[in-house]
Amino acid sequence: MSRRVELYIFAALIVVLGLVLYYTMRPTGVSVSGVVAADGHFHPLDVQEPGLHLDLLDNIRKTEYTGAHRNIFDAEPIPVPKPKVQAPKPQAFSGPPPPLPLQVPVQFFGYASEASSGRRVGFFSSGDDVLVLAQGDTFLGQYRLLSVTNDSAEVMQISTGRRETLPISQPPGQSGN
Repeated sequence: MSRRVELYIFAALIVVLGLVLYYTMRPTGVSVSGVVAADGHFHPLDVQEPGLHLDLLDNIRKTEYTGAHRNIFDAEPIPVPKPKVQAPKPQAFSGPPPPLPLQVPVQFFGYASEASSGRRVGFFSSGDDVLVLAQGDTFLGQYRLLSVTNDSAEVMQISTGRRETLPISQPPGQSGN
Protein backbone atom coordinates (compact mmCIF):
# COMPACT_ATOMS: atom_id res chain seq x y z
CA MET A 1 0.00 0.00 0.00
CA SER A 2 1.22 3.37 -0.83
CA ARG A 3 1.43 6.29 1.42
CA ARG A 4 -1.26 8.11 -0.47
CA VAL A 5 -3.81 5.26 -0.04
CA GLU A 6 -3.12 5.13 3.67
CA LEU A 7 -3.90 8.85 3.97
CA TYR A 8 -7.24 8.39 2.10
CA ILE A 9 -8.24 5.53 4.41
CA PHE A 10 -7.26 7.55 7.50
CA ALA A 11 -9.31 10.57 6.30
CA ALA A 12 -12.31 8.32 5.63
CA LEU A 13 -12.11 6.86 9.15
CA ILE A 14 -12.02 10.34 10.68
CA VAL A 15 -15.11 11.37 8.70
CA VAL A 16 -16.98 8.21 9.77
CA LEU A 17 -16.02 8.78 13.43
CA GLY A 18 -17.22 12.37 13.23
CA LEU A 19 -20.59 11.31 11.80
CA VAL A 20 -21.05 8.69 14.52
CA LEU A 21 -20.30 11.25 17.23
CA TYR A 22 -22.64 13.78 15.68
CA TYR A 23 -25.60 11.39 15.59
CA THR A 24 -25.06 10.08 19.09
CA MET A 25 -24.50 13.48 20.72
CA ARG A 26 -27.13 15.59 18.99
CA PRO A 27 -30.22 16.65 20.95
CA THR A 28 -33.41 14.76 20.22
CA GLY A 29 -36.59 16.40 19.09
CA VAL A 30 -38.46 15.69 22.37
CA SER A 31 -38.19 18.38 25.03
CA VAL A 32 -39.13 17.76 28.66
CA SER A 33 -40.31 20.68 30.72
CA GLY A 34 -41.73 20.69 34.24
CA VAL A 35 -41.74 17.95 36.86
CA VAL A 36 -41.92 14.33 35.90
CA ALA A 37 -43.85 12.23 38.45
CA ALA A 38 -43.26 8.53 38.71
CA ASP A 39 -46.78 7.88 40.00
CA GLY A 40 -49.75 9.06 37.97
CA HIS A 41 -52.02 8.92 41.03
CA PHE A 42 -50.15 11.67 42.91
CA HIS A 43 -52.36 14.47 44.24
CA PRO A 44 -50.80 17.36 46.19
CA LEU A 45 -52.25 18.23 49.60
CA ASP A 46 -55.02 20.75 49.60
CA VAL A 47 -53.98 23.19 52.32
CA GLN A 48 -56.18 26.29 52.36
CA GLU A 49 -54.43 28.32 55.09
CA PRO A 50 -50.85 27.25 55.69
CA GLY A 51 -49.58 28.66 58.97
CA LEU A 52 -47.69 27.80 62.13
CA HIS A 53 -49.50 26.28 65.07
CA LEU A 54 -48.02 28.51 67.73
CA ASP A 55 -49.85 26.76 70.57
CA LEU A 56 -48.12 23.48 69.74
CA LEU A 57 -44.73 25.21 69.52
CA ASP A 58 -45.26 26.76 72.97
CA ASN A 59 -46.00 23.31 74.45
CA ILE A 60 -42.79 21.95 72.95
CA ARG A 61 -40.74 24.85 74.31
CA LYS A 62 -42.08 24.30 77.84
CA THR A 63 -41.02 20.64 78.04
CA GLU A 64 -37.71 19.90 79.71
CA TYR A 65 -35.29 17.13 78.82
CA THR A 66 -35.06 14.53 81.59
CA GLY A 67 -32.61 12.07 79.98
CA ALA A 68 -28.90 11.65 80.67
CA HIS A 69 -27.02 14.93 80.22
CA ARG A 70 -23.75 14.33 78.47
CA ASN A 71 -21.50 15.86 75.88
CA ILE A 72 -22.20 14.19 72.53
CA PHE A 73 -18.63 14.88 71.43
CA ASP A 74 -17.07 12.74 74.20
CA ALA A 75 -16.26 9.15 73.29
CA GLU A 76 -16.84 7.96 76.86
CA PRO A 77 -19.75 5.56 77.42
CA ILE A 78 -22.89 6.80 79.14
CA PRO A 79 -22.45 6.54 82.92
CA VAL A 80 -24.71 3.91 84.43
CA PRO A 81 -26.87 5.31 87.22
CA LYS A 82 -26.08 3.70 90.55
CA PRO A 83 -29.02 1.91 92.16
CA LYS A 84 -30.08 3.31 95.46
CA VAL A 85 -29.06 0.95 98.23
CA GLN A 86 -30.78 1.11 101.56
CA ALA A 87 -28.45 1.48 104.50
CA PRO A 88 -28.19 -1.76 106.44
CA LYS A 89 -29.83 -1.77 109.82
CA PRO A 90 -27.28 -1.48 112.60
CA GLN A 91 -26.73 -4.73 114.43
CA ALA A 92 -25.10 -5.29 117.74
CA PHE A 93 -21.48 -6.29 117.20
CA SER A 94 -20.88 -9.58 118.89
CA GLY A 95 -17.17 -9.69 118.05
CA PRO A 96 -15.35 -12.05 115.77
CA PRO A 97 -16.46 -15.67 115.76
CA PRO A 98 -14.47 -17.90 118.08
CA PRO A 99 -11.59 -19.70 116.36
CA LEU A 100 -12.00 -23.34 115.54
CA PRO A 101 -10.27 -25.71 117.93
CA LEU A 102 -6.74 -26.57 116.92
CA GLN A 103 -6.50 -30.00 115.28
CA VAL A 104 -3.07 -31.48 115.96
CA PRO A 105 -2.50 -34.59 113.81
CA VAL A 106 -0.72 -36.56 116.57
CA GLN A 107 -1.82 -38.66 119.52
CA PHE A 108 -0.14 -38.31 122.94
CA PHE A 109 0.31 -41.78 124.46
CA GLY A 110 2.97 -41.45 127.16
CA TYR A 111 5.90 -39.65 128.75
CA ALA A 112 9.14 -40.28 130.55
CA SER A 113 11.16 -38.22 133.03
CA GLU A 114 14.94 -37.89 133.08
CA ALA A 115 16.21 -38.88 136.51
CA SER A 116 19.03 -36.34 136.66
CA SER A 117 17.23 -33.19 135.46
CA GLY A 118 13.56 -34.08 135.89
CA ARG A 119 12.92 -32.95 132.36
CA ARG A 120 9.94 -34.72 130.72
CA VAL A 121 9.87 -36.28 127.25
CA GLY A 122 6.55 -37.01 125.48
CA PHE A 123 5.75 -39.87 123.15
CA PHE A 124 3.45 -39.10 120.24
CA SER A 125 2.18 -41.19 117.35
CA SER A 126 1.58 -39.70 113.90
CA GLY A 127 0.23 -42.47 111.72
CA ASP A 128 2.87 -45.24 111.84
CA ASP A 129 5.60 -42.88 113.13
CA VAL A 130 6.49 -42.43 116.79
CA LEU A 131 7.80 -39.02 117.83
CA VAL A 132 9.88 -38.60 121.01
CA LEU A 133 9.82 -34.90 121.93
CA ALA A 134 11.27 -32.90 124.79
CA GLN A 135 9.59 -29.74 126.06
CA GLY A 136 10.27 -26.88 123.61
CA ASP A 137 10.88 -29.14 120.58
CA THR A 138 9.09 -28.46 117.28
CA PHE A 139 7.49 -31.20 115.22
CA LEU A 140 5.73 -31.60 111.87
CA GLY A 141 7.13 -28.19 110.87
CA GLN A 142 4.40 -26.16 112.58
CA TYR A 143 3.86 -27.29 116.18
CA ARG A 144 5.85 -26.88 119.41
CA LEU A 145 5.54 -28.99 122.56
CA LEU A 146 5.13 -26.58 125.49
CA SER A 147 4.68 -28.85 128.46
CA VAL A 148 4.05 -32.46 129.46
CA THR A 149 2.06 -33.38 132.59
CA ASN A 150 0.96 -36.74 134.00
CA ASP A 151 -2.26 -36.83 131.97
CA SER A 152 -1.85 -34.33 129.08
CA ALA A 153 0.52 -32.46 126.79
CA GLU A 154 0.16 -28.81 125.78
CA VAL A 155 0.95 -28.05 122.12
CA MET A 156 1.11 -24.66 120.35
CA GLN A 157 0.76 -23.95 116.64
CA ILE A 158 3.76 -21.75 115.81
CA SER A 159 2.18 -19.65 113.03
CA THR A 160 -0.96 -18.61 114.95
CA GLY A 161 -0.02 -19.04 118.61
CA ARG A 162 -3.15 -21.13 119.24
CA ARG A 163 -2.81 -23.80 121.91
CA GLU A 164 -4.34 -27.22 122.37
CA THR A 165 -4.14 -29.66 125.26
CA LEU A 166 -3.86 -33.27 124.16
CA PRO A 167 -5.05 -35.85 126.73
CA ILE A 168 -3.02 -38.98 127.22
CA SER A 169 -4.51 -41.93 125.41
CA GLN A 170 -3.56 -45.49 124.80
CA PRO A 171 -2.20 -46.28 121.34
CA PRO A 172 -4.52 -48.47 119.29
CA GLY A 173 -3.93 -52.20 119.44
CA GLN A 174 -2.83 -52.38 123.14
CA SER A 175 -4.87 -53.53 126.07
CA GLY A 176 -5.23 -51.45 129.24
CA ASN A 177 -3.93 -54.04 131.81
